[in-house]
Amino acid sequence: MSGLLDFHEALTRLLAGATSVQEQESVPTHAAAGRILAAAVHSPIDVPPLDNTSMDGYAVRCADVPAAGTALAVGQRIPAGSVGHTLVAGTAARIFTGAPLPAGADAVVMQELCALDGETVTINHVPHVGEWIRRRGEDIAAGAEVLAAGTRLTAAHVGVAASVGAAELAVFRRLKVALFSTGDELAMPGEPLKPGGIYNSNRYTLRALLEGLGCVVDDLGIVPDSRDATRAALRAAAVGNDLILTSGGVSVGEEDHVKPSVEAEGSLDLWKIAIKPGKPLAFGHVGGKVGAGALCVPETPLRGQVTAGVAAFIGLPGNPVSSFVTFVMLVRPFILKAQGAAEVMPRAQSLRADFAFKGDPRREFLRARINAEGGLELFPNQSSGVLTSCTWAEGLIDNPSNQAIGQGDTVRFLPFSELL
Repeated sequence: MSGLLDFHEALTRLLAGATSVQEQESVPTHAAAGRILAAAVHSPIDVPPLDNTSMDGYAVRCADVPAAGTALAVGQRIPAGSVGHTLVAGTAARIFTGAPLPAGADAVVMQELCALDGETVTINHVPHVGEWIRRRGEDIAAGAEVLAAGTRLTAAHVGVAASVGAAELAVFRRLKVALFSTGDELAMPGEPLKPGGIYNSNRYTLRALLEGLGCVVDDLGIVPDSRDATRAALRAAAVGNDLILTSGGVSVGEEDHVKPSVEAEGSLDLWKIAIKPGKPLAFGHVGGKVGAGALCVPETPLRGQVTAGVAAFIGLPGNPVSSFVTFVMLVRPFILKAQGAAEVMPRAQSLRADFAFKGDPRREFLRARINAEGGLELFPNQSSGVLTSCTWAEGLIDNPSNQAIGQGDTVRFLPFSELL
């Protein structure tokens, strides 16, 4: 659309301005979920460290069980955590899940296929070599890289790190984000609403999104609709924070003070992006200057600013769904890159649309969920003010501009599991 910035161009500009933190810290592995790994993890051991059984049963030599119904003497018992002795020909070893396979054995017969009578077991199954055996190193070989630097650690990642004996992990420090909202009409939950007032949902939504990404949030609350108050809040927010995130006040109305305040305290680009919901988004910095895509300290102080703080700035629209969508689609990749993550973009699914939609001149992010038939259904009210659409939905349909959707068409679906 004429005069509007393409979504990909806006994202490219944002990512070009995201400078990754360099400071690292070592944290206990059990506390590392949600952090970004700063150094690759290599395994000093094979996992599993020895051939072991994946079933409770009897370890045997296949040559000793030529037919079902073969009876063998039980010569030893091997629980998990113990190491048996070499299996004598013509005998079996009682063995339990996870226990190392005794030397000489080449199969395990599950206990359900065996009958024990005193010290003799009848094997009612002809085993094949390797049956129910987990081989040494079949999961991880000693020396292998098990986790790459830049990985955003999940529960599974920290489990893998623990499985190779890593008690601590090197991670990048958390991104520090100052958050505030603007608007005299805003009230906090628990306060009475004055005439014309609304509760400040964006503060709660954005704080939860930031903390979900592992950020340390400096919550500055609601800033009054005045130029002086907004500039003072920006100066304070720039001290000790990497990013300032606001909602509301980034348009060009008489009561929209964020844009001129950021320009006075640093620099700002105000973009009108060809997306729906969304459109207005501001990006710049407070307390410094931009060069070669990175933030740096100014050579000479800017008039009226506190030069001790330099922070990137992103201003989101005030409508709650617009704020939510622009965060997950644009701010989230910026934050992940700034935190040192290697992968910052969500992975989409191709799913069937079980609805018809006429499309819009702007690229649209539609709130939708998967129905019982595996197709997508659309929330009936796609207004940027209907925040309940985001609790009903399971993700966003990324629909190109001027693209009508017909019943049965394949669309690009971004599940919230990839966006939060």
